[in-house]
Amino acid sequence: MRKIISSLFVSADGVAEAPDTWHFPYFNDEMGAAIGAAMATSDAMLLGRVQYEEFASHWPTSDDEFADFMNNQKKYVVTNTLTEASWNNTEIVSGDMVTSVEALKKTEGQDIAITGSLTLVQSLLRAGLLDQLQLFVHPIVVGKGARWFDKLDDTVELALASADVFSTGVINQIYAPAK
Repeated sequence: MRKIISSLFVSADGVAEAPDTWHFPYFNDEMGAAIGAAMATSDAMLLGRVQYEEFASHWPTSDDEFADFMNNQKKYVVTNTLTEASWNNTEIVSGDMVTSVEALKKTEGQDIAITGSLTLVQSLLRAGLLDQLQLFVHPIVVGKGARWFDKLDDTVELALASADVFSTGVINQIYAPAK
C-alpha cells in the first residue's frame, strides 16, 4: 500500500502559510538533500484545490530547476469544486475524501507526496490517512498566518520518527501516526 507523506515548511510559531516570504534565507544543501530524499521515494503529488491552482499558475511556464519534475509528476487534486484540470498529468479526486484517498493509497506506485495544502493535510490527519508528517521547523516567529494545526479540533497523537538539526537552525522533524 502506498504511503501519503506531507512535508511542510513551518515557523517556530507553527505558521505554514506563505513560506515563500520567510523560508528562503534558511534553505541550504542540508535541506535540499532532505527534500530530495523525500522526492525520490514518491511518484505522485496529492494537492488540495487552492495549492493546485497556485502551482498550476506557476510551474507550467517556469524555467526553475524543479519545473520538469513538477510538470511531469503525476498529480491528484482533492476537490469537489473543480471539474477539469488544465495542468498536464493531473487527475481530479472528488466525492467522499476518505473513500477516495483510501482507494488511491491502494493503487500501484511509490509514495504520494503533499507539499502545502494545509486544509488537506489537516483533513488527512483527522481521518488517520496521513502516514508521515515532515515539518521543517524554521527558527523564526512569523506572528501571523495560517498555522499547520489551526483546524485540528481533535487530539492527533504522533510518534517522532526522527529529528535532525540543520546548520541554519531548521529542525527536520518526521512524525508517524502513534500506534
